[in-house]
Amino acid sequence: MDITSIIGLIVGFGGVILGYLEEAHFDFSMLKNLWNPAAFFIVFGGGFGATLLAFPLSEWKKLISTISMIFTQKEYNEIDIINELADLSEKARKDGLLSLEQDAQTNNNDLIRKGLALVVDGIETEVIKDILARETSLQEEIYESAAKICESMGGTWPAMGVCGTVMGMLNILRDLSDPLGLGPKIAAAFVATFYGISTANLLWLPFGNKIKVKAERETMINEIIIEGLLSIQAGENPRIIKEKLNLNLMEKLHGGKKKGEATAEEGVEA
Repeated sequence: MDITSIIGLIVGFGGVILGYLEEAHFDFSMLKNLWNPAAFFIVFGGGFGATLLAFPLSEWKKLISTISMIFTQKEYNEIDIINELADLSEKARKDGLLSLEQDAQTNNNDLIRKGLALVVDGIETEVIKDILARETSLQEEIYESAAKICESMGGTWPAMGVCGTVMGMLNILRDLSDPLGLGPKIAAAFVATFYGISTANLLWLPFGNKIKVKAERETMINEIIIEGLLSIQAGENPRIIKEKLNLNLMEKLHGGKKKGEATAEEGVEA
Protein backbone atom coordinates (compact mmCIF):
# COMPACT_ATOMS: atom_id res chain seq x y z
CA MET A 1 0.00 0.00 0.00
CA ASP A 2 1.20 3.52 -0.85
CA ILE A 3 0.90 5.18 2.55
CA THR A 4 1.52 8.66 1.12
CA SER A 5 -1.76 8.51 -0.81
CA ILE A 6 -3.72 7.56 2.31
CA ILE A 7 -1.99 10.16 4.47
CA GLY A 8 -2.42 12.79 1.75
CA LEU A 9 -6.19 12.26 1.58
CA ILE A 10 -6.58 12.30 5.36
CA VAL A 11 -4.38 15.37 5.87
CA GLY A 12 -5.85 17.20 2.87
CA PHE A 13 -9.52 16.80 3.66
CA GLY A 14 -8.85 16.86 7.39
CA GLY A 15 -7.04 20.18 7.11
CA VAL A 16 -9.89 21.73 5.14
CA ILE A 17 -12.54 20.55 7.61
CA LEU A 18 -10.40 21.53 10.60
CA GLY A 19 -9.88 24.99 9.16
CA TYR A 20 -13.62 25.37 8.59
CA LEU A 21 -14.38 24.27 12.15
CA GLU A 22 -11.80 26.69 13.54
CA GLU A 23 -13.55 29.55 11.76
CA ALA A 24 -16.83 28.28 13.25
CA HIS A 25 -15.25 28.16 16.75
CA PHE A 26 -15.46 24.36 16.60
CA ASP A 27 -19.23 24.35 16.46
CA PHE A 28 -19.67 20.92 14.85
CA SER A 29 -23.28 21.69 14.02
CA MET A 30 -21.90 24.05 11.35
CA LEU A 31 -20.71 21.05 9.33
CA LYS A 32 -24.25 20.61 8.05
CA ASN A 33 -23.75 23.83 6.09
CA LEU A 34 -21.26 22.01 3.88
CA TRP A 35 -23.99 19.71 2.61
CA ASN A 36 -26.04 20.99 -0.31
CA PRO A 37 -27.83 18.34 -2.43
CA ALA A 38 -28.35 20.70 -5.36
CA ALA A 39 -24.66 21.64 -5.41
CA PHE A 40 -23.70 17.98 -5.12
CA PHE A 41 -25.74 16.97 -8.17
CA ILE A 42 -24.50 19.91 -10.24
CA VAL A 43 -20.81 19.41 -9.47
CA PHE A 44 -20.57 15.63 -9.28
CA GLY A 45 -23.18 14.89 -11.92
CA GLY A 46 -22.12 17.67 -14.26
CA GLY A 47 -18.43 16.99 -13.71
CA PHE A 48 -18.68 13.28 -14.46
CA GLY A 49 -21.04 13.92 -17.35
CA ALA A 50 -18.70 16.41 -19.00
CA THR A 51 -15.73 14.07 -18.60
CA LEU A 52 -17.72 11.12 -19.96
CA LEU A 53 -18.51 13.26 -22.97
CA ALA A 54 -14.83 14.12 -23.44
CA PHE A 55 -13.42 10.57 -23.38
CA PRO A 56 -14.62 7.32 -25.00
CA LEU A 57 -15.34 4.19 -22.98
CA SER A 58 -12.01 2.64 -24.00
CA GLU A 59 -10.17 5.45 -22.20
CA TRP A 60 -12.29 5.03 -19.06
CA LYS A 61 -11.40 1.34 -18.99
CA LYS A 62 -7.73 2.36 -18.86
CA LEU A 63 -8.45 4.59 -15.86
CA ILE A 64 -10.32 1.81 -14.07
CA SER A 65 -7.43 -0.60 -14.68
CA THR A 66 -4.83 1.83 -13.30
CA ILE A 67 -6.66 3.71 -10.51
CA SER A 68 -5.52 1.12 -7.97
CA MET A 69 -1.86 2.06 -8.56
CA ILE A 70 -2.54 5.32 -6.69
CA PHE A 71 -2.94 3.36 -3.46
CA THR A 72 -0.59 0.44 -4.10
CA GLN A 73 3.19 0.21 -4.01
CA LYS A 74 5.29 -2.07 -6.19
CA GLU A 75 7.19 -4.57 -4.07
CA TYR A 76 10.34 -4.40 -6.19
CA ASN A 77 12.70 -1.47 -6.66
CA GLU A 78 15.41 -0.51 -9.12
CA ILE A 79 18.33 -1.92 -7.12
CA ASP A 80 16.55 -5.25 -6.61
CA ILE A 81 15.88 -5.48 -10.35
CA ILE A 82 19.52 -4.76 -11.22
CA ASN A 83 20.78 -7.36 -8.74
CA GLU A 84 18.33 -9.91 -10.11
CA LEU A 85 19.43 -9.27 -13.69
CA ALA A 86 23.07 -9.64 -12.64
CA ASP A 87 22.26 -12.99 -10.97
CA LEU A 88 20.45 -14.17 -14.11
CA SER A 89 23.44 -13.14 -16.20
CA GLU A 90 25.82 -15.12 -14.00
CA LYS A 91 23.56 -18.15 -14.24
CA ALA A 92 23.43 -17.85 -18.03
CA ARG A 93 27.22 -17.56 -18.34
CA LYS A 94 27.75 -20.66 -16.19
CA ASP A 95 25.02 -22.94 -17.51
CA GLY A 96 23.96 -21.35 -20.81
CA LEU A 97 20.88 -19.38 -21.83
CA LEU A 98 18.69 -22.49 -21.72
CA SER A 99 19.19 -22.60 -17.94
CA LEU A 100 16.95 -19.51 -17.75
CA GLU A 101 13.93 -21.42 -19.03
CA GLN A 102 12.57 -22.00 -15.52
CA ASP A 103 13.06 -18.33 -14.64
CA ALA A 104 11.13 -17.39 -17.76
CA GLN A 105 8.11 -19.14 -16.27
CA THR A 106 8.37 -18.25 -12.58
CA ASN A 107 9.82 -14.72 -12.40
CA ASN A 108 7.56 -12.23 -10.63
CA ASN A 109 8.12 -9.44 -13.16
CA ASP A 110 6.02 -9.73 -16.33
CA LEU A 111 8.55 -7.98 -18.56
CA ILE A 112 11.49 -10.05 -17.30
CA ARG A 113 9.44 -13.21 -17.74
CA LYS A 114 8.51 -12.32 -21.32
CA GLY A 115 12.04 -11.15 -22.16
CA LEU A 116 13.68 -14.28 -20.78
CA ALA A 117 11.31 -16.44 -22.82
CA LEU A 118 12.40 -14.62 -25.97
CA VAL A 119 16.08 -14.91 -25.02
CA VAL A 120 15.78 -18.64 -24.31
CA ASP A 121 14.01 -19.17 -27.64
CA GLY A 122 16.98 -17.62 -29.43
CA ILE A 123 15.10 -14.66 -30.89
CA GLU A 124 17.30 -12.00 -32.51
CA THR A 125 18.39 -9.05 -30.38
CA GLU A 126 16.63 -6.37 -32.44
CA VAL A 127 13.38 -8.34 -32.43
CA ILE A 128 13.50 -8.76 -28.64
CA LYS A 129 14.26 -5.07 -28.19
CA ASP A 130 11.37 -4.09 -30.46
CA ILE A 131 8.85 -6.40 -28.76
CA LEU A 132 9.74 -5.32 -25.23
CA ALA A 133 9.86 -1.64 -26.21
CA ARG A 134 6.38 -1.90 -27.70
CA GLU A 135 5.15 -3.61 -24.56
CA THR A 136 6.49 -0.73 -22.48
CA SER A 137 5.07 1.86 -24.87
CA LEU A 138 1.58 0.35 -24.68
CA GLN A 139 1.68 0.47 -20.89
CA GLU A 140 2.80 4.11 -21.02
CA GLU A 141 -0.19 4.97 -23.22
CA ILE A 142 -2.57 3.39 -20.70
CA TYR A 143 -1.10 5.43 -17.85
CA GLU A 144 -1.12 8.60 -19.95
CA SER A 145 -4.80 8.16 -20.80
CA ALA A 146 -5.69 7.58 -17.14
CA ALA A 147 -3.78 10.70 -16.06
CA LYS A 148 -5.48 12.78 -18.77
CA ILE A 149 -8.93 11.83 -17.49
CA CYS A 150 -8.00 12.80 -13.93
CA GLU A 151 -6.53 16.09 -15.11
CA SER A 152 -9.63 16.77 -17.20
CA MET A 153 -11.83 16.29 -14.14
CA GLY A 154 -9.48 18.57 -12.23
CA GLY A 155 -10.34 21.30 -14.69
CA THR A 156 -14.02 20.52 -15.23
CA TRP A 157 -15.18 20.16 -11.63
CA PRO A 158 -14.21 23.67 -10.45
CA ALA A 159 -16.00 25.05 -13.51
CA MET A 160 -19.11 23.08 -12.58
CA GLY A 161 -18.75 24.46 -9.04
CA VAL A 162 -18.84 28.00 -10.39
CA CYS A 163 -21.82 27.02 -12.54
CA GLY A 164 -23.64 25.75 -9.45
CA THR A 165 -22.87 28.96 -7.57
CA VAL A 166 -24.13 31.10 -10.46
CA MET A 167 -27.34 29.08 -10.62
CA GLY A 168 -27.80 29.53 -6.87
CA MET A 169 -27.23 33.28 -7.14
CA LEU A 170 -29.78 33.53 -9.95
CA ASN A 171 -32.42 31.97 -7.71
CA ILE A 172 -31.48 34.34 -4.87
CA LEU A 173 -31.62 37.46 -7.03
CA ARG A 174 -35.09 36.56 -8.27
CA ASP A 175 -36.48 37.16 -4.79
CA LEU A 176 -34.92 39.88 -2.60
CA SER A 177 -37.98 40.31 -0.39
CA ASP A 178 -36.19 38.83 2.64
CA PRO A 179 -32.91 40.74 3.16
CA LEU A 180 -32.18 38.93 6.44
CA GLY A 181 -32.24 35.58 4.67
CA LEU A 182 -29.80 36.57 1.90
CA GLY A 183 -26.68 35.63 3.89
CA PRO A 184 -27.52 31.94 4.41
CA LYS A 185 -28.76 31.63 0.82
CA ILE A 186 -25.57 33.10 -0.62
CA ALA A 187 -23.48 30.87 1.64
CA ALA A 188 -25.41 27.83 0.40
CA ALA A 189 -24.81 28.89 -3.20
CA PHE A 190 -21.04 28.96 -2.65
CA VAL A 191 -21.03 25.34 -1.44
CA ALA A 192 -20.97 24.31 -5.10
CA THR A 193 -17.72 26.22 -5.63
CA PHE A 194 -16.30 24.53 -2.52
CA TYR A 195 -17.20 21.09 -3.89
CA GLY A 196 -15.61 21.80 -7.26
CA ILE A 197 -12.38 23.33 -6.00
CA SER A 198 -11.82 20.87 -3.16
CA THR A 199 -12.39 17.71 -5.22
CA ALA A 200 -10.23 19.00 -8.07
CA ASN A 201 -7.27 19.94 -5.89
CA LEU A 202 -7.55 17.20 -3.27
CA LEU A 203 -8.53 14.31 -5.55
CA TRP A 204 -8.35 14.55 -9.33
CA LEU A 205 -5.22 16.63 -9.91
CA PRO A 206 -3.17 14.73 -7.28
CA PHE A 207 -4.48 11.42 -8.68
CA GLY A 208 -3.36 12.38 -12.18
CA ASN A 209 0.06 13.47 -10.96
CA LYS A 210 0.54 10.31 -8.87
CA ILE A 211 -0.24 8.15 -11.92
CA LYS A 212 2.30 10.13 -13.97
CA VAL A 213 5.03 9.83 -11.33
CA LYS A 214 4.53 6.09 -10.90
CA ALA A 215 4.32 5.59 -14.67
CA GLU A 216 7.66 7.39 -15.13
CA ARG A 217 9.27 5.20 -12.49
CA GLU A 218 7.87 2.04 -14.04
CA THR A 219 9.07 3.13 -17.49
CA MET A 220 12.53 3.76 -16.07
CA ILE A 221 12.59 0.29 -14.52
CA ASN A 222 11.38 -1.28 -17.77
CA GLU A 223 14.16 0.44 -19.72
CA ILE A 224 16.70 -0.97 -17.27
CA ILE A 225 15.16 -4.43 -17.62
CA ILE A 226 15.31 -4.32 -21.42
CA GLU A 227 18.95 -3.23 -21.40
CA GLY A 228 19.80 -5.93 -18.86
CA LEU A 229 18.08 -8.68 -20.83
CA LEU A 230 19.88 -7.70 -24.03
CA SER A 231 23.18 -7.73 -22.13
CA ILE A 232 22.39 -11.21 -20.82
CA GLN A 233 21.70 -12.41 -24.35
CA ALA A 234 24.99 -10.88 -25.53
CA GLY A 235 26.84 -12.83 -22.83
CA GLU A 236 28.29 -9.79 -21.09
CA ASN A 237 30.11 -10.12 -17.78
CA PRO A 238 27.62 -9.99 -14.84
CA ARG A 239 29.81 -7.48 -13.00
CA ILE A 240 29.89 -5.20 -16.05
CA ILE A 241 26.12 -5.52 -16.47
CA LYS A 242 25.53 -4.56 -12.86
CA GLU A 243 27.90 -1.60 -13.06
CA LYS A 244 26.43 -0.41 -16.35
CA LEU A 245 22.83 -0.65 -15.16
CA ASN A 246 23.66 1.15 -11.90
CA LEU A 247 25.27 3.99 -13.84
CA ASN A 248 22.29 4.21 -16.17
CA LEU A 249 19.97 4.27 -13.17
CA MET A 250 21.87 7.16 -11.61
CA GLU A 251 21.73 9.08 -14.90
CA LYS A 252 17.98 8.56 -15.17
CA LEU A 253 17.33 9.50 -11.56
CA HIS A 254 19.39 12.67 -11.78
CA GLY A 255 18.42 13.59 -15.31
CA GLY A 256 22.02 13.25 -16.43
CA LYS A 257 23.37 12.49 -19.87
CA LYS A 258 25.77 9.82 -20.90
CA LYS A 259 29.28 11.08 -21.44
CA GLY A 260 29.17 10.19 -25.11
CA GLU A 261 25.94 12.11 -25.63
CA ALA A 262 27.30 15.18 -23.85
CA THR A 263 30.52 15.09 -25.88
CA ALA A 264 28.59 14.78 -29.12
CA GLU A 265 26.40 17.76 -28.22
CA GLU A 266 29.45 19.84 -27.29
CA GLY A 267 31.00 18.97 -30.64
CA VAL A 268 27.91 20.12 -32.51
CA GLU A 269 27.81 23.39 -30.55
CA ALA A 270 31.48 23.97 -31.28
